[in-house]
Amino acid sequence: MLPSILSKSRNVPSHRRRRRLRRLLSSFLGRAVAAPPATTITASPPPCSNSHLASSPRSYNQYASILQSCVAAGSLRTGRQLHGRLLVSGLGSDTVLATKLVDLYAARGHVEHARHLFDGMPKRNVFLWNVLIRAYAREGPREAAVQLYRGMAEHGVEPDNFTYPLVLKACAALLDLKTGREVHERVSGTRWGEDVFVCAGLVDMYAKCGCVDDARAVFYGIAMRDAVVWNSMIAAYGQNGRPMEALLLCRDMARNGVRPTIATLMSTISAAADAAALPRGRELHGFGWRWGFGQQDKLKTSLVDMYAKSGWVQVARVLFDQLTKRELVSWNAMICGYGMHGHADEALKLFNKMRVEALVTPDNITFVGVLSACNHGGMVKEAKYFFSLMVDVYSIKPTVQHFTCLVDVLGHAGRFEEAYDLIKGMSMEPDSGIWGALLNGCKIHKNVELGELALQKLIELEPEDAGNYVLLSNIYAQSGKWEKAAMVRKLMTNRGLKKIIACSWIELKGKTHGFLVGDASHPRSDEIYVELERLEGLMSDAGYVPDTMPVFHDVGDDEKRNMVRGHSERLAIAFGLISTPPGTKLLVTKNLRVCEDCHAVIKLISQIAQREIIIRDVNRYHHFANGECSCKDYW
Repeated sequence: MLPSILSKSRNVPSHRRRRRLRRLLSSFLGRAVAAPPATTITASPPPCSNSHLASSPRSYNQYASILQSCVAAGSLRTGRQLHGRLLVSGLGSDTVLATKLVDLYAARGHVEHARHLFDGMPKRNVFLWNVLIRAYAREGPREAAVQLYRGMAEHGVEPDNFTYPLVLKACAALLDLKTGREVHERVSGTRWGEDVFVCAGLVDMYAKCGCVDDARAVFYGIAMRDAVVWNSMIAAYGQNGRPMEALLLCRDMARNGVRPTIATLMSTISAAADAAALPRGRELHGFGWRWGFGQQDKLKTSLVDMYAKSGWVQVARVLFDQLTKRELVSWNAMICGYGMHGHADEALKLFNKMRVEALVTPDNITFVGVLSACNHGGMVKEAKYFFSLMVDVYSIKPTVQHFTCLVDVLGHAGRFEEAYDLIKGMSMEPDSGIWGALLNGCKIHKNVELGELALQKLIELEPEDAGNYVLLSNIYAQSGKWEKAAMVRKLMTNRGLKKIIACSWIELKGKTHGFLVGDASHPRSDEIYVELERLEGLMSDAGYVPDTMPVFHDVGDDEKRNMVRGHSERLAIAFGLISTPPGTKLLVTKNLRVCEDCHAVIKLISQIAQREIIIRDVNRYHHFANGECSCKDYW
């Protein structure tokens, strides 16, 4: 009778299963059974007073069945009651029953109790080792998982295809490449060398440790690849800043007839978001719907992030509002999306809604999005308030990202004393992002003295980054100190450093078109420059006068105007205008900051052409429409 009741219990809610288990336990053992205190858990039984129970096969099988059901239902309380009875009955050290107890304690997060039982067992099979290794790999300390793996060899237990992925997961979390390579070398000489889960673990471990080429070598060495292995390699590319390769691999996966999973779509959509590849992201959106994943919140959350990072923040909000259950990750995606686009008011409204109405507790990523929104909106007072809220109310330790946002907003506002005091009071060493934010503020307000200090720190941290020298040279040029500007550029030349070449690109009909400053290599280059001349004539009629201040070279005004006219983002926009129907939204990505003159020009173009133009530069998004920009000229 007992097995049939237990099998039916799997179809009812977990709380009802647990109640039924307790009733079964009470009826089988008697209602006087009490759970032993957590501190008394042991693998050594006291003298047995109920030897008839220990010798009864029927009783033994019932113990085993109820324990297995406790594991399946996650019923710790019932399992502990049974554990106490086993100790009394003399079955406390039985290998099979103790293994189930170890599994239960480990699964419910009581790893120390599981380990205590494990250490007291005279015989331990590979399943038992795997249970404990899995618990440490999941709950930590992950070093213990690696130690247990090494201990298996000392006890003559051979790892299997469940052991290796668990140990590799621990290595990935610890960034322990040395042990990961040892595991790889060992598994290569076994029958598990071709196991898809082991290979997926190797790919993931190498990816987490930044060794993408090693991950790829493992991937292409697998004869039969299932979705798990494909997903691991797609994620490996995405996690290591190679989103386009992730997108291409997803296409190869489809061509090889491998059915995608929700994990495939989440990794690939994330890659599309990082690459700002909106057409690819929209294809994946439709692909997900066709494969039946359209109503899953996991997919929608990935799409919220993708659309926000690809310039379609309104679409992201529509999907966010459609979520059945909004987890912290979805709130963070939407708040950070608003922050990136300069919609500071919307970001802060959503943050308050998250805290007050949804009662979701923010984390450090939430506050990165909130502080970024304050920074892009020029909200100094609000940024200081939210920084204090994060530390004093939520007890979140500030990271370098939080400090960078606050230094940046203070530097933009010209409050250099506060910014510098904040840097000096940091609990960790300031990184290049902190000093770069301060240097950028110095450029805006022509603070040469503090700019020189910031550059000195940047050179110590990043001696090979030419952008730092260029920024200081520009500060000198803005202040009319041409000799010092030339000195900095000479220093760059002597050190063999070259300025990063500005580049902009636009994707149309599945093809990416890139442009450099003054580029004439595009097949439609003549048409592009004709369009620019037409627009410039209309802008001149509207009163536009080129701002040559962004050209930090001691040359004549005519030459400066020609240099500004050929900036890469203007070429990309002109190409977009002549290649798309009227009213089409344009998305252009640039690898550097948009200059002041181009910013003014794009506002005018959006009004003349009646187009919405989105520019994603190295700092943020700019939405141009009807002669205005979403940044309100603050960037």
